[in-house]
Amino acid sequence: MKLGLTIKNLRVKRQLTQTELSEQTGITLRTIQRIENGEVKPSLHSLKVLSKALEVDLSALQVSAKKPYEFEFKLSINDMNQFINDLKILVKTHWKTILLIVLVIWLVTDYTDIKSGIMDGWNNR
Repeated sequence: MKLGLTIKNLRVKRQLTQTELSEQTGITLRTIQRIENGEVKPSLHSLKVLSKALEVDLSALQVSAKKPYEFEFKLSINDMNQFINDLKILVKTHWKTILLIVLVIWLVTDYTDIKSGIMDGWNNR
Protein backbone atom coordinates (compact mmCIF):
# COMPACT_ATOMS: atom_id res chain seq x y z
CA MET A 1 0.00 0.00 0.00
CA LYS A 2 1.28 3.48 -0.80
CA LEU A 3 2.38 5.70 2.07
CA GLY A 4 -0.12 8.46 1.27
CA LEU A 5 -3.02 6.00 1.19
CA THR A 6 -1.87 4.49 4.49
CA ILE A 7 -1.84 7.92 6.12
CA LYS A 8 -5.27 8.73 4.69
CA ASN A 9 -6.74 5.44 5.94
CA LEU A 10 -5.31 6.00 9.42
CA ARG A 11 -6.68 9.56 9.45
CA VAL A 12 -10.16 8.40 8.39
CA LYS A 13 -10.04 5.57 10.93
CA ARG A 14 -9.36 8.15 13.66
CA GLN A 15 -12.24 10.25 12.25
CA LEU A 16 -10.03 13.26 11.58
CA THR A 17 -10.37 15.69 8.73
CA GLN A 18 -7.32 16.88 6.87
CA THR A 19 -7.78 20.27 8.52
CA GLU A 20 -7.84 18.73 12.00
CA LEU A 21 -4.74 16.66 11.23
CA SER A 22 -3.06 19.80 9.95
CA GLU A 23 -3.85 21.66 13.17
CA GLN A 24 -2.60 18.77 15.34
CA THR A 25 0.65 18.30 13.45
CA GLY A 26 1.55 21.82 12.37
CA ILE A 27 1.85 20.55 8.79
CA THR A 28 0.01 22.73 6.31
CA LEU A 29 -3.28 21.47 4.91
CA ARG A 30 -1.90 21.57 1.35
CA THR A 31 1.10 19.46 2.36
CA ILE A 32 -1.15 16.85 3.96
CA GLN A 33 -3.25 16.78 0.79
CA ARG A 34 -0.12 16.34 -1.33
CA ILE A 35 1.19 13.57 0.95
CA GLU A 36 -2.12 11.68 0.82
CA ASN A 37 -2.27 12.06 -2.97
CA GLY A 38 1.27 10.72 -3.28
CA GLU A 39 2.55 13.95 -4.83
CA VAL A 40 5.33 14.34 -2.24
CA LYS A 41 7.19 12.10 0.16
CA PRO A 42 7.03 13.40 3.71
CA SER A 43 10.22 14.11 5.61
CA LEU A 44 11.18 12.00 8.60
CA HIS A 45 10.08 14.85 10.88
CA SER A 46 6.66 14.96 9.21
CA LEU A 47 6.34 11.18 9.53
CA LYS A 48 7.13 11.36 13.25
CA VAL A 49 4.58 14.13 13.81
CA LEU A 50 1.94 12.30 11.75
CA SER A 51 2.52 9.01 13.57
CA LYS A 52 2.13 10.78 16.91
CA ALA A 53 -1.10 12.53 15.82
CA LEU A 54 -2.51 9.33 14.33
CA GLU A 55 -1.44 7.38 17.44
CA VAL A 56 0.47 4.73 15.53
CA ASP A 57 4.04 3.51 15.58
CA LEU A 58 6.28 5.03 12.95
CA SER A 59 6.74 1.57 11.42
CA ALA A 60 2.99 1.46 10.74
CA LEU A 61 3.54 4.15 8.13
CA GLN A 62 5.72 1.70 6.20
CA VAL A 63 8.77 3.90 6.20
CA SER A 64 11.08 2.93 3.37
CA ALA A 65 14.30 1.20 4.35
CA LYS A 66 16.27 3.23 1.82
CA LYS A 67 19.46 4.79 3.02
CA PRO A 68 19.55 8.61 3.06
CA TYR A 69 22.05 8.76 0.21
CA GLU A 70 20.00 6.62 -2.15
CA PHE A 71 17.91 8.31 -4.81
CA GLU A 72 16.02 7.45 -7.91
CA PHE A 73 16.76 8.94 -11.30
CA LYS A 74 14.31 8.60 -14.14
CA LEU A 75 14.95 9.94 -17.61
CA SER A 76 12.29 9.97 -20.25
CA ILE A 77 13.40 11.09 -23.66
CA ASN A 78 10.52 11.90 -25.98
CA ASP A 79 12.44 14.04 -28.41
CA MET A 80 16.08 13.10 -28.98
CA ASN A 81 16.84 16.37 -30.80
CA GLN A 82 15.59 18.40 -27.83
CA PHE A 83 17.64 16.25 -25.46
CA ILE A 84 20.81 16.78 -27.49
CA ASN A 85 20.19 20.53 -27.72
CA ASP A 86 19.63 20.72 -23.96
CA LEU A 87 22.81 18.73 -23.40
CA LYS A 88 24.77 21.10 -25.66
CA ILE A 89 23.43 24.10 -23.76
CA LEU A 90 24.31 22.47 -20.43
CA VAL A 91 27.88 21.78 -21.53
CA LYS A 92 28.24 25.22 -23.12
CA THR A 93 27.08 27.08 -20.01
CA HIS A 94 28.65 24.87 -17.33
CA TRP A 95 31.79 23.51 -18.98
CA LYS A 96 34.06 24.82 -16.21
CA THR A 97 32.08 23.04 -13.51
CA ILE A 98 31.94 19.84 -15.54
CA LEU A 99 35.71 20.00 -16.14
CA LEU A 100 36.35 20.56 -12.45
CA ILE A 101 34.18 17.58 -11.48
CA VAL A 102 35.93 15.35 -14.02
CA LEU A 103 39.36 16.47 -12.76
CA VAL A 104 38.44 15.85 -9.13
CA ILE A 105 37.10 12.39 -9.97
CA TRP A 106 40.25 11.64 -11.96
CA LEU A 107 42.50 12.82 -9.12
CA VAL A 108 40.62 10.84 -6.52
CA THR A 109 40.54 7.62 -8.55
CA ASP A 110 44.20 7.85 -9.66
CA TYR A 111 45.60 9.37 -6.45
CA THR A 112 48.05 6.56 -5.70
CA ASP A 113 49.38 6.50 -9.27
CA ILE A 114 49.81 10.26 -9.31
CA LYS A 115 51.48 10.26 -5.89
CA SER A 116 53.89 7.47 -6.84
CA GLY A 117 54.73 9.24 -10.11
CA ILE A 118 55.52 12.47 -8.30
CA MET A 119 57.58 10.65 -5.69
CA ASP A 120 59.51 8.73 -8.36
CA GLY A 121 60.24 11.96 -10.21
CA TRP A 122 61.31 13.67 -6.98
CA ASN A 123 63.60 10.82 -5.95
CA ASN A 124 65.26 10.55 -9.39
CA ARG A 125 66.50 14.14 -9.40
